[in-house]
Amino acid sequence: MTNDQVHLNTPQLRVPQWIDAHGNPSRPLELADLGDDFKVIFCFQHGCPGGHSHGFPTLKAMVEGLSGQGFGFAAVQTVFTAAEINTFDRLRETQRRYGLAIPFGHDPAVDRYPSLMADFETRGTPWFIVFDPLGEVLHSDFRLDDELLLRDFGRAGEVSQAE
Repeated sequence: MTNDQVHLNTPQLRVPQWIDAHGNPSRPLELADLGDDFKVIFCFQHGCPGGHSHGFPTLKAMVEGLSGQGFGFAAVQTVFTAAEINTFDRLRETQRRYGLAIPFGHDPAVDRYPSLMADFETRGTPWFIVFDPLGEVLHSDFRLDDELLLRDFGRAGEVSQAE
């Protein structure tokens, strides 16, 4: 599949600020940058308790179990409240805290909501968006069953499970 085969009805990412997998500032990410297969975007806020108790452990289990298996990952800080603590400067701190060598984006509110929340109609954090290889949204919700996903892709026994 080539990158120009992504479905036209899937919005492009408009997240303005990013760091790469090593914490360096990078150009804005596009969905195609996450590979030609399945893509997972995890939305979070730095101060969200659910993001730290459930979201990031789930994301980490999936990254460990599915990277190299046709999955690309990114995390996006969707800033719809508490802009004073949900800053671009906190991305690297969060990336290191969870040992996640994936791109992290910072999406501040424009008008009322960040672009990702508006474009994909998310309703808060933590939030998972899973895309199929054609760019269609397969899953968009507060929770994602990482055990089921890992089992479906045959990797459940090889990674530690999120609690």
